[in-house]
Amino acid sequence: MTRTRRLAAAYIALAAAVAVLFALNLFWGSVSLAPGAVLTALLGKGGDALAGNIILQLRLPRAVMAALLGAALSAAGYLLQTFFANPIAGPFVMGVSSGAKLAVALTMVVFLDRGMLTSSATMIAAAFAGAMASMAFVLAVARRVQRMSILVICGVMIGYICSAVTEFVVAFAQDSNIVNLHNWSQGSFSGMTWGNVQAAALVVLPALAAAFCLSKPMSAYQMGEAYAQSVGVNVKRFSRLLVLLSSLLAACVTAFAGPISFVGIAVPHLVKQLLGSAKPLHVLPGCCLGGAAFCLFCDLLARSLFAPTELSISSVTAVFGAPVVIWLLVRRNSEREGA
Repeated sequence: MTRTRRLAAAYIALAAAVAVLFALNLFWGSVSLAPGAVLTALLGKGGDALAGNIILQLRLPRAVMAALLGAALSAAGYLLQTFFANPIAGPFVMGVSSGAKLAVALTMVVFLDRGMLTSSATMIAAAFAGAMASMAFVLAVARRVQRMSILVICGVMIGYICSAVTEFVVAFAQDSNIVNLHNWSQGSFSGMTWGNVQAAALVVLPALAAAFCLSKPMSAYQMGEAYAQSVGVNVKRFSRLLVLLSSLLAACVTAFAGPISFVGIAVPHLVKQLLGSAKPLHVLPGCCLGGAAFCLFCDLLARSLFAPTELSISSVTAVFGAPVVIWLLVRRNSEREGA
C-alpha cells in the first residue's frame, strides 16, 4: 500500500469512527432511544417532546463537546511532545491541566461566594492563566536540568500539588454549588450547554487552525533547533507559539470538562502508528479525529456502563490510555538497549 493510500484509508477510518461513536452517543444512554426518534428530534419534525429534549438539550451538546475537546486535548499533547521532544509529554503529565484546574476552582469559589455566576470566558481566562503559570514553572525547571525524565517528574509533582490544593478548596467549600465542583474536578462532560459549545468552539477552532498553519516549521523544529534556524525558522517565536497554543487548548478543555488524563499522550502515538507518518501536516488532522473518537468512546462508557451512575471521564481514559503509555516506555527502552 502506497503512503497516500495508507493516509487516505487511515483518515477515512478515523472519520468513520467519529461518526459512528457520535451517533451511538445520541442513541445510547440511561434512556435508550430508537434511531427514528433521534432523527425526528434532529430534524425538528415534532415527535416525542421528552425524546427531543434529551437529544437536543442533553446528548447532542455533550457529544459535540466531547468531540471538540477531545480534538483539542490530543492536539495540545502533540504540540507539547514536539516542543519538549519527549513522547510522554502531555497537558496532564506536565501539570498544565492541574494548574488550569486549580485556577478555575479558585475563580469559581470566589465568584460563588459573592453570589456571582462565572461566564465561559471567565473560566477559560482563569484556566489559561493557571496553565501558563504551571508551564512557566516547568520551563524554569527545564533550563536547569538536562534529563527529560527529571522534567517529567517535576511536571507530575506540580500536578499533584495543584490537585491537592484543588481538593482542599472543594472539600471545605460550604455552598452547595461549590460542592458540586467535585464531579468537575474529576473530569466530566456532563451538563454541557449550547453556550458552552459556542464558547469552546470560538477558542478551540482558531487555535487548531493556527497549529495546523505551523505544520511546516514544526517539521523543521523536529529535526533540531539548529536545523530549524538554518531554514529560516525563528525558533524563539515558534517555541512561544507552541507553548501558548498548547496551553490555550489544554486550558479550554479543563475549563469545561475538568482534567482528562492520558488523551494527550496516548492518542498522538496511536495516530502516528495508524498513519505510518510523523509529519505534523499529516499527524495534526489525525490527532483531531483520533482525539474526538477516543473521548466520544470513553464518554459513552462513562455514562452508560453503570447507568444511572456516571463514572468520571478520566477514570475511563486512564484505563485505555495508560497501557499505551506503558507500551511506549517499554518500546523506547527496548530500542535504546538494541542500539
